[in-house]
Amino acid sequence: MSPPLTRESLVVHGHRLSYLRSGSGPALVLLHGIANSCQTWAGVIDRLAESHTVIAPDLMGHGESDKPRGDYSIAAHANGLRDLMTVLDIEQATLVGHSLGGGIALQFAYQFPERCERLALVGSGGLGPEMSAGLRAATLPGAELVLGALTGVSGPLRLGFGALDRIGQVTGLQRMRDLAEAGDALLALKDVEARRAFLRTLRGVADAHGQAVSALDRLYLADAVPMLVVWGSRDPIVPARHAETVRELVPSARVEVFDGAGHWPHLDQPGRFCDVLLDFLATTEPAQHDLDSWRRLLAQDRHGVVPSAG
Repeated sequence: MSPPLTRESLVVHGHRLSYLRSGSGPALVLLHGIANSCQTWAGVIDRLAESHTVIAPDLMGHGESDKPRGDYSIAAHANGLRDLMTVLDIEQATLVGHSLGGGIALQFAYQFPERCERLALVGSGGLGPEMSAGLRAATLPGAELVLGALTGVSGPLRLGFGALDRIGQVTGLQRMRDLAEAGDALLALKDVEARRAFLRTLRGVADAHGQAVSALDRLYLADAVPMLVVWGSRDPIVPARHAETVRELVPSARVEVFDGAGHWPHLDQPGRFCDVLLDFLATTEPAQHDLDSWRRLLAQDRHGVVPSAG
């Protein structure tokens, strides 16, 4: 029998933050991608919660969380995650981040290394400039009007995207399922507040040339934290070669590319995703943050040479 899954909420800094909670044990925080919600993890939460306390928030500006006119930068999302963990009395956690959520997880580990036990990145942002043409187009002036027009005909669009999802499930064509999932994300922007939060979030990390925020120059710090990278080989949003970039820069990282999966490998292959993640959790020790070691890491130049004290 699966542990009970509850939808909860709390108010931080005057804004309501909604999240799913299930299970008990070491904390596992699941961070969704842009324009998605915590529901993207629905297919894996039950199994993960058999051995962990699973917290899956709707990021601010997404899902059932508030969508204030405010700061939607990666750093602000990381700060919000710290505050959520603090209120929930979670001192440390393993972070699992998909797409935008991966970029937030990386930022969190950089800002608050003492609170991050492990990192699991799923089709993550922040690991290279390349991204889909559709997201790049959404950073351009006038995108607000286009999004408003598209979401204004949500009924026919919902039927069409639902059909694509069913075709993808029957045929196994992950591209169809990716289009359906992207369509659901688009339909989630029917409210002006949601569209405003989406565009502010996107424009904070990307422009017409692609991803503008990169963790690559700080990725060497990941040697201090156990890291798992999961990607779909047919990811149409963020290319799978970014996983190979991590493999080259962080030799200690475990990299798993799911053949045939798209941008949502935890939806395409939930059983394998849980197998890989749970094995990673069982076979790695949580990071033990040490200020002196962290200082030495930060002092290294690009070639790993530590400057002498004199």
